[in-house]
Amino acid sequence: MSLSDPIGDMLARIKNAQLRNHKKVELPSSKFKTKIADVLKNEGFIINYKTNEKEGNKLTLEIDLKYSSGSPVIRKIERISKPGRRIFSSAESLPKINNGLGIAIVSTPKGVMTDIDARKQKVGGEIICKVF
Repeated sequence: MSLSDPIGDMLARIKNAQLRNHKKVELPSSKFKTKIADVLKNEGFIINYKTNEKEGNKLTLEIDLKYSSGSPVIRKIERISKPGRRIFSSAESLPKINNGLGIAIVSTPKGVMTDIDARKQKVGGEIICKVF
């Protein structure tokens, strides 16, 4: 089955799993999804992630979700740039999410990183999603 927006699917699965208080969520893996999961782990939004090989040499990404006193650490995760409408931003005009309390995940020529890191490195790119 092919998806028109695999990143949107990833974010929806994370959101839905947290609504049901699941400890883990499993989804089809790709290098880009792994980089997004790495950013979420480094920023403390998830506990850990790993890739597993399932039937037919298909890789799956398993994400361990993080909770704080029973409520999810990720309060809101929202897709910004969609396949039908890509949103790009320069380093100076990257948005501050929730007055700096949240992060925007940005795909830059130097890799996938947070908006804070992109501002420090003075590099812009496509705003993938916002998390807080």
